[in-house]
Amino acid sequence: MHDSDLLRIGHGGASALAPANTLASFDAALEVGVDMVEFDVRAHGGELVLAHTLVDARRRACVRLSEALAHLSARRFGEVGINLDVKHVGCEAALLDGLGAAGLLDRALISSQVAGVLDRVREREHRVLVGISVGGQVARMSRRWLRWRAQVLDGLATRRWDALMAQHRLIDLDLLSDVVARDGRLYAWTVNRREAIMSLRGLGVHGITTADPRLFGPVPALPA
Repeated sequence: MHDSDLLRIGHGGASALAPANTLASFDAALEVGVDMVEFDVRAHGGELVLAHTLVDARRRACVRLSEALAHLSARRFGEVGINLDVKHVGCEAALLDGLGAAGLLDRALISSQVAGVLDRVREREHRVLVGISVGGQVARMSRRWLRWRAQVLDGLATRRWDALMAQHRLIDLDLLSDVVARDGRLYAWTVNRREAIMSLRGLGVHGITTADPRLFGPVPALPA
C-alpha cells in the first residue's frame, strides 16, 4: 500500500489540541490536516450525544449528534470522513437517520466494540461501512473475545463487517496480511507517539488514529 493511501484519523477530533468530542476539536483537526475525524456516540437524556462514557455524558454539556453532523456537513469538511464509535445498542436507527438527513452516509464509517451495534446498522443500511473495534485484554474479556483474531477474520470473510479497528499493540504483519486477504481494512488506535506512527505506517495499515494529528507531519527542525 502506498503511504498516500493511509487515512490520518483524529481522535475525538484532535483531542490533544482541544477537548475531545467537541466542535472546537473538529476544527483543530481540520486545521492541522486529517482525512477523517473519530468521535464517540451514546444516548443520554433522550438524545444522542458525543461522549465516551456515561459519566462523561453526565458531567458536562455534551455536543448533540445533530449539532456535530451539521457542523461536519459544512463545505470546508467536504473531504473529511467521519468515524462514529458507537458505545451501545439502541442508537442505530436514530444514528442512521441523522447521517442521512445530513447527507453524510457516504462519508461515514461506523465502528463499535459491540458487534450487535454493527449487525443492526448493517440490517438497516448496507451503504455504510462498519468496523469492529477490538481493544486490550480487559476490553476483550468483557466482550468475550476469547479467540478474537479468528472471530474477527471470520466476520471480515463473511462481510459481517468491513474493517477491523484494533488497539495498536495488537497489530502485526500477520494480522494485516490476514485482514487484507479477506478484503478488509485495518485501522490502528490510538497512537500518540511519532515512532509508533512511523512503524505502523511502514507496516502498511490503512489508517491510524491519534489525538495529535501533527504527529503525521515531518519532525520539526531544531532551532539553529
